[in-house]
Amino acid sequence: MSERQFDTENGTISYKIEKEKALITGFGGFAASLWLPPRIEGCPVAAVDRKAFLSQKTLSRLWLPDCLEEVGDWAFAHCGSLREVSFPRREVRFGRAVFKDCKSLERIVVRETDPWESTSAADTGEKAPAAENGAKSPCANLLAAAVTMLDAPYLLELQAAGSSEWLEQWDIRLLSILRAADSDGYISQSVYGEEDYIGTDLEEFTSERRKVKVRLSFLRLLHPQGLSPALKNELERYLRSLTKGQLTEETWQVIRQEHDSHREYYSLFAQLGCITADNFQGILADMGEDSPEMKAFFLKYREEQREEETDFFESLEL
Repeated sequence: MSERQFDTENGTISYKIEKEKALITGFGGFAASLWLPPRIEGCPVAAVDRKAFLSQKTLSRLWLPDCLEEVGDWAFAHCGSLREVSFPRREVRFGRAVFKDCKSLERIVVRETDPWESTSAADTGEKAPAAENGAKSPCANLLAAAVTMLDAPYLLELQAAGSSEWLEQWDIRLLSILRAADSDGYISQSVYGEEDYIGTDLEEFTSERRKVKVRLSFLRLLHPQGLSPALKNELERYLRSLTKGQLTEETWQVIRQEHDSHREYYSLFAQLGCITADNFQGILADMGEDSPEMKAFFLKYREEQREEETDFFESLEL
């Protein structure tokens, strides 16, 4: 059947009806958020075609219906602003590079129920679901990282996501990255012309590799479900080894450059012991007049540290 279209308040959705199922083939518009209806012309929306949302630069949040069965190759590739996608917890077949170059993707939510299934707006696509339970999807950040940072598309299993077995596989992949030499891949990226992506300088390349490891370590510690004590200790040691004042400072660089407005990150940075008497003044100097909230937090934290140290030595004198 030929391609058809219908308009929503956020843009135009293109689709086909095949074997009594709707296939989304494209989208035109400048939507920040988009909810695909569960039915079009009375047929369940079962698939998103290859390249259907390719290079949608403004799309930030996308909700896909419970009846979804398949997502084609490069369906959401190069959506640079895409931050969250909501899927039903069911078996969904994924093609190649579905989220390729989606560098802003933070959460792939796996929800347990479809709160919109029976609404009267089901065929319009103009209204959001009545409720979302994405906040109850604790693996959402880890699932997104599986396809953006871990390069592990095999972990894009919606039914298994968050299970102990799935988390174990996630951590195995994390360890393989964490323990790999920082220079791994340098020669191949130079030979195959990827220098524009990372840089031709070995020092720059290895520093970026360490930043990837730092980002993954912070992410896993901030989402610790199923995290073993041994791995937790290894991640914490790694972050401390790259703090301010060490031979290289990628832990501090990631915090200062990427998370100065994310309290959960800079709070963890402090709690891990990445702020010391030796590096504190250097940290303050790096911040200068920037990041006032983080700077205030660090000043208070360091003062509390001093009080604890004073109390400790006074107890020894007693």
